[in-house]
Amino acid sequence: MDGAQLTIPDQDALLAEYDAALEALEAARHDWARRTAEDRIALLEAMKDGIMQVAEGWAELSARKKGLQPGTPLAGEEWFAGPYATMAGVNAYIETLRGIDGKSYLDGVKTRTLVTGQTAVQAMPHSFWDRLLLSGVRAEIWMQRGVSAADLKAHAARVYDTPPARRRGKVALVLGAGNVAAITPLDVLHKLIVENQVVILKMNPVNDYLTDCYRIAMKPFIDIDALRIVKGDARGGAYLCEHPVVEELHITGSDATHDAIVWGTGEEGERNRKAGTPKNRRRFTSELGSVSPTIVVPGPWSAADLRYQAESIATMKLHNSGHNCVACQALIMPRGWDRGARLLDEVKALFAASTRPAWYPGTESRLAAYAEAAGNATVVDRGPVAPPLVIGEISEDAYNRECEVFAPALGVKEIDAPDPETYLRAAVAWANEALWGTLGANILIHPRTIRRIGRRRFEEIVADLKYGTIAINTWNALAFLSPTCPWGAFPGHSLDDIGSGIGTVHNAFMLEDTERTVIEAPWRPFPRGLLSGQLTLLPRPPFFVTNRKQHKLGKLLTEFHYRPGWSRLPRIFVNALSG
Repeated sequence: MDGAQLTIPDQDALLAEYDAALEALEAARHDWARRTAEDRIALLEAMKDGIMQVAEGWAELSARKKGLQPGTPLAGEEWFAGPYATMAGVNAYIETLRGIDGKSYLDGVKTRTLVTGQTAVQAMPHSFWDRLLLSGVRAEIWMQRGVSAADLKAHAARVYDTPPARRRGKVALVLGAGNVAAITPLDVLHKLIVENQVVILKMNPVNDYLTDCYRIAMKPFIDIDALRIVKGDARGGAYLCEHPVVEELHITGSDATHDAIVWGTGEEGERNRKAGTPKNRRRFTSELGSVSPTIVVPGPWSAADLRYQAESIATMKLHNSGHNCVACQALIMPRGWDRGARLLDEVKALFAASTRPAWYPGTESRLAAYAEAAGNATVVDRGPVAPPLVIGEISEDAYNRECEVFAPALGVKEIDAPDPETYLRAAVAWANEALWGTLGANILIHPRTIRRIGRRRFEEIVADLKYGTIAINTWNALAFLSPTCPWGAFPGHSLDDIGSGIGTVHNAFMLEDTERTVIEAPWRPFPRGLLSGQLTLLPRPPFFVTNRKQHKLGKLLTEFHYRPGWSRLPRIFVNALSG
């Protein structure tokens, strides 16, 4: 990480600030745990006001810090990845809390039994507005084995089963993410609302320029001593991780940072691992990224399909300049497919047209390492501002299969495709076995190919793909923007093999014992999708890097979620259809 080193006096003052913050949180932790749902709803409603107060400045500041000009289409990413996602998350928690008595918020939620025997819970569409604004998008939460529809409420919102007067709170440390602006407030809200814990938020030095925005947006929680926001470098973070008042931790970041906290560094860390004696024994939840695959399944793709899905792949790679935990890093292609070369040409053309600078610290060195490890690496020139994008074959070298590049680089892996089903099963097996992490994966598959395989067999294949979020004909980051969907790694990681992390966030249904989210979008956008028989009004998604109205849609949709209403829809639809 970058950021100026603190002088000794500054460090002493900062540690004193930490101690004072933790003292206030410790004193208030039980009071927070005992607050009623009505109190919490009022605080969240006030937070919506705070978000709107800073939304425009928040989005513009984030854009400028990432080398974008506010008011341009790409700057719209900072609306969606900041104020919009946070506002949507607040709304979802409010809705759940309104039905927390008897967990009645789950009464109208649809469920079904999967071919595996597991229970699937419909997360989207959940509201009328979902059906209108995300027409044709469907998301399900797949529960772990043993959870039935009949006992779903027993696996939801368990902290609310204890009467308020008997609840006891805890103090949690949240280590903020440095890349996407909505991650940090949403992680904080999960601790506050879902886990009943007060929070000290340690900002990441990469984006601590957002501290004042967060303090205004989340002021209602700060005012009652349920939240404190502090800055600092790695030494400050280490101090907080070991502080006796801190009872639990959460991080969105890297596995290396997680392991340094749990086990220690250098020889100390190795000794602790071998002995099975963690340096830090606190409960520690985490979201740590992955080498995310996109599986392209051969089928009767038209020229328009190739172009549209190329836009989707380019977005998976270049959104936020590739500095995303689920940015596509492994593009799995069917060997010998007659449309494969055309698809890759379309993708490369879109890469070349993207001149967005890379901004996350260490990008250049990671790109150089990736290019050295990749087989037959080529670069796509993107002008004087953006670094060349590296495309290479995924070789047997461990680096590009096991290290998250977190930069504009893409590996291609070809797999034999005697038929779509055989190929898809082989691609799923390769992703599971060869790639590091289990956070998110994508499958691009023509609806006629699904019908050829059979929906039941296709569901069995999806069940074999061991990722926390699986997207079909969209990018799994759409589930990140959907607050009812749990977000986190596939279950099964442990402290000594942390992978993509432990636990989930977001998850506004407050479901426990979840396994994964599966989200599916229409194959074709409106109006092509409608003309080909798909029941969808969804045009090109607003988060596509090719969307010309992303900046306008980000602001309009944030305002809509602040105060939903019919009068706000015409401008949204006009800009969506022309994007």
